[in-house]
Amino acid sequence: MNYRLLGAFQGLFDGQVYLHRRSNLGDFVAMHLYEDLYALGRSQKYVDRVDAGISVLNTQNLRRGVKARRGDGSFGGIVPNTEARRDEGFVVARGPLATIEIGVEVKILMKAMIKQIDRVINDLREQARHFRSNGGNPVCVGIVGVNRAPYCTTYEGSRFFRTDGGRYKHPADEADDAEERLRRLAAPDFDEFLILGFEGINEPPYPFAWADAQAALLDYGAALVRIGHRYEARV
Repeated sequence: MNYRLLGAFQGLFDGQVYLHRRSNLGDFVAMHLYEDLYALGRSQKYVDRVDAGISVLNTQNLRRGVKARRGDGSFGGIVPNTEARRDEGFVVARGPLATIEIGVEVKILMKAMIKQIDRVINDLREQARHFRSNGGNPVCVGIVGVNRAPYCTTYEGSRFFRTDGGRYKHPADEADDAEERLRRLAAPDFDEFLILGFEGINEPPYPFAWADAQAALLDYGAALVRIGHRYEARV
């Protein structure tokens, strides 16, 4: 099975420049988890609700009448008497949410990981709390990409910043520490927490590689099975 989420994640980097300040990248990755969950078919309840348009994806991550910070992909019960919309190439429809049944938060650590790790962990934990706010028992999923490239470049407008191993540490030098903190401090707040190790130098011709392609396949596939089982038991 070719997992759409892994392909979408790779597509952020492979053959093109990655711009880390684009706020919709997490949305784009997260929405493919719901397609993979449907294709895997481990929760008949999930499949049935998607087919009926009873539960939908809302990438704006807003529940009607509930104030909550954005997440990267919220799925739940559609507001009654509203219309679900199916985009070409996607099985899971979109529409306004009344409840959240599954919430996904995606983060990507490209460089300067330790400098920003506390903020990233706080954002992850706060998002998990908001998914669970106002009642309900959603399945909360955290996905973090951690760069393990020997060096990389990032871009802000016309400026670029390349790691040098000194003041600007290379991703490979920080990845282990970042992963350890994420697993210890953020993972316990989620039902499923997946770290995707990759190598992206973000320079022409913009190559991409998984740190361990087989591990990414196995870890993500196992997470999908568990998400399906949790959804079947909770909703």
